[in-house]
Amino acid sequence: MPDLDIALIDGIRSASRQMVRELGFMEATVAASGYPPSAVHTILEIGLRGPMTAMQLAEFLHLEKSSVSRMVHKLIEAGELRETTDPIDARSKPLSLTAKGQRTLAMLHDFGRRQVAGALAHLSKAEQRTVCEGLRLYAAALKADREAAPALDE
Repeated sequence: MPDLDIALIDGIRSASRQMVRELGFMEATVAASGYPPSAVHTILEIGLRGPMTAMQLAEFLHLEKSSVSRMVHKLIEAGELRETTDPIDARSKPLSLTAKGQRTLAMLHDFGRRQVAGALAHLSKAEQRTVCEGLRLYAAALKADREAAPALDE
């Protein structure tokens, strides 16, 4: 571990746990959607990035392929996603949002924006910018650390 203040580390860990709880990620479903966090992230990411395969989704969300496969199947059954066959590679089955999925995506964005706006209303403009930049930097640092870590099977 780098030469960092343990109190600082524990303070960040504590704030991270509280943020997870405040955002509702400890609940069975999030964002008033009726879906678990992984399904909500699936709808958001496909909505933001466009069609992707289950394998790409598993990689992007850092989830096991079997978990993603089960979740995708449930979202297809619920009418949120559709699976198509890639015209160039028939083995590839890109997932995209259906009309219902687009409505769910809009609801998720609305919910999330209201949640963040409500929290930011308690902060000054300078504090709001500090939060945004701090979260961006922290997320990038977490990603860099994950990518630098040796794989468990090495």
